[in-house]
Amino acid sequence: MIKVSILGGSGYTGVELLRILSQHPDVKITSVTSRQYKGAKIKDVFLSLNGSTDDVFTDPSDHKVIKNADVVFCCLPHKASMEFIPPLIKGGKRVIDLSADFRLKEHSVYKKWYGEKHTAMNLLAKAVYGLPEIYRSKIKDAQLVANPGCYPTSAILGLAPLLKNKLIDSGSIIIDSKSGVSGAGREAKLETSFVEANEGFKAYNIGEHRHTPEIEQCLSQIVGENITVSFSPHLLPVNRGILSTIYASLKRHVSTAEVLYVYKKAYAKEPFVRIMQEGMLPNISQVKGSNFCDIGIKVDERTKRVVVVSVIDNLVKGASGQAVQNMNIMYGLSEKRGLLSLPLFP
Repeated sequence: MIKVSILGGSGYTGVELLRILSQHPDVKITSVTSRQYKGAKIKDVFLSLNGSTDDVFTDPSDHKVIKNADVVFCCLPHKASMEFIPPLIKGGKRVIDLSADFRLKEHSVYKKWYGEKHTAMNLLAKAVYGLPEIYRSKIKDAQLVANPGCYPTSAILGLAPLLKNKLIDSGSIIIDSKSGVSGAGREAKLETSFVEANEGFKAYNIGEHRHTPEIEQCLSQIVGENITVSFSPHLLPVNRGILSTIYASLKRHVSTAEVLYVYKKAYAKEPFVRIMQEGMLPNISQVKGSNFCDIGIKVDERTKRVVVVSVIDNLVKGASGQAVQNMNIMYGLSEKRGLLSLPLFP
């Protein structure tokens, strides 16, 4: 059994990890931390988990609680992870970090976009970006995995086959993404309260969203050249889901069927990427509660652009489900282990 500890178990990603890992046949959860709820039974705080655990939340400052863990899932906020993770690495633990603290390879880029000096720069080179479809071979032996952000997961999976096959002008990429409100975290905020978000739909942080350098870093690594994208995120008044509509100019004439063939070939062996048939585009409702990324394609022959629609559940493939997928790879298990739940409908 893989012994697991969850740091920061009372946020959306932490609770989603508890939901998934409580059904994982090869996992034993040894501790779950929360400053806010320390001492409280998990099932009393989150009634949806009643029947799955009798454990209590512990204080994250008590490092003894993770002593027996083989792998630690870090669901702490950005900037907090870089404080907690170095001692874990030094102690020989394997860590999957769901914050952004180890996703960017250049500390100067982190400081520019997150406004803080990185205090664990020595671990940036050690961290492996945890997108299995791109970095599977490196994830296998990693001690520290930087779990990708939700927007980057949908965007990168949507763009990778086009770039690898040199089908698009890499300078023409526009990513228009919409996220459910849970993507903003569980902390109470005015702009994500019910009355403010319900029956509304707005763009935010255009040209300055923190996931932008993460997307550009991975896409640049794929093609071996610097790539700059236009990224526009939007707040969608639903609980879960990300839908990214991606536009790019084609280098040569290809049909929708030809591009779909490229995608189906690229993801033929990927258990969690599903390519839609020609004439069909995905809906966030069809991946809710699952680890799937569904992708649809349309070539606009009039404008000579390709349009890619990529959807995920931001809390599963965009966070906790992908983290479990990474753990499975790290321990030589089937990537589907513990992640076989089909999407919820309706």
